[in-house]
Amino acid sequence: MHLGTLFWLLNVAVAYAQTSRRLDINSVSSFNASSSSSFIVPAAGQLTVSVALCSSSNPRFFVTNASTTSIPSSSGGQDVFEIFLSDGHGNWTGKFDGGGLLAIEASGEVPFEVGVSDNGPMHQALSDPAFLGDTTANQAIIFSYPFAAWDFAEPRYPNYTLPQANLTAPTPPSSAPNFTIFVSTTTSSALNSLPKTGCALNAQRSEGVVSSQSAWLKDESGWREQWILSQLAPSTNYTAFVIQDGTKISRPIMFVTKSATFACPLAASLPYCPGIAYSVPLPAPPSADAVYDASNLPESITEPLISSLTNFTTSLLTFACGRDWYSPIVSCADCQREYRKWLCTISFPRCGEASPNGSNTLTRSSADPSATGVRADAFAQQVLSALVPQPTSAKSRNENFPDMGSEYSVLLPCLETCNAVDRACPSFLGFRCPVRRFNAAASYGVGYIDSGDEDGEAGRGMTGVAQDTFGNIWCNAG
Repeated sequence: MHLGTLFWLLNVAVAYAQTSRRLDINSVSSFNASSSSSFIVPAAGQLTVSVALCSSSNPRFFVTNASTTSIPSSSGGQDVFEIFLSDGHGNWTGKFDGGGLLAIEASGEVPFEVGVSDNGPMHQALSDPAFLGDTTANQAIIFSYPFAAWDFAEPRYPNYTLPQANLTAPTPPSSAPNFTIFVSTTTSSALNSLPKTGCALNAQRSEGVVSSQSAWLKDESGWREQWILSQLAPSTNYTAFVIQDGTKISRPIMFVTKSATFACPLAASLPYCPGIAYSVPLPAPPSADAVYDASNLPESITEPLISSLTNFTTSLLTFACGRDWYSPIVSCADCQREYRKWLCTISFPRCGEASPNGSNTLTRSSADPSATGVRADAFAQQVLSALVPQPTSAKSRNENFPDMGSEYSVLLPCLETCNAVDRACPSFLGFRCPVRRFNAAASYGVGYIDSGDEDGEAGRGMTGVAQDTFGNIWCNAG
């Protein structure tokens, strides 16, 4: 190569390095571009370059992994790829053996983030949604998607030991993502106009106040982050996002707070009943406490429950668990776990409230509580929640609960919660669930998850699920 040509190329490279900013691997960088800008992607093997908009704007991003000094643009060129955006996110993965360039074409000021990673996109719209526990007039319990697996060691014969009835809270994983939550009224113009990215949402004010936040092992799905929110407005539709590490964002969920007259408080964080996270027919908790938990629930409620589970476990262990097998697919540990879930679900009646009337209403007050069969049979276009109104004089479905002293409605347990115990436990225990033709709908929500016929075909009920991401809850899955 001619010495003059080499000198010219070196000058170009120096000028290019001075005008382009270098990106670091496994790091997120924030920028505010007012015109076209370029960024150096370091040389490495396979990398993912991700971008996220932090405000409403319409820039275009282009990347190249070619060994060239030409800045990628909408004009095209060799090995130039556009990073297409969806809800403000976009990413591109490829080999960067000789490094590369990222460029933005923008008109006007554009705040955005760039992440370069050797382990998948750092900015991402996740497919998993958050999960709603329940609401009151001004509170809500919301969970993240599972972020760590449930580490359960199956007991082995001859030392086949089942968990105690009165469990203590397990130790959370030592390393967990950094979770935040964003809540906004669903009709908010700001929410609807913003890109659904972590940096855009974190720059806005989230509605409500986080009373507590902690990791919680709700069920065998794994560890979730749990938020208890307060200072929400009654009878208001909200949308919630969970944001992980500031860059990954969950699918949204919608929920509605109860009316101002809704009297039932929330119960949650019960190690012996980890799935309980909903409103229960009790007076308000002690003034310093936001919800009922293991520290303030009356012993008249907890002691009979723990005693019942202790007795059941003793009876279950009369079978030679781990040595003999009553099923090729379930064990005594599965039986105890499903029984615990069922016992907790029926021991803690769940308060509910019919959705307000309107053109988009999906739930409303149920049929007479003595009715049999599926409650929505007569309403082909409308699914009715398994709500049973309780007059002032009615006794609680759990006699250990004190009288509420006011009217409320109970959301019946899903029949599938009972059927899961029947399937998981040995027949000698004599556990049986009611069936549709013998008045099962008087005690359970029937036909919502599984079909309402005697075979109960899985997932073929009216809704297929106990609740959805739009805030509809049809029966109590515990």
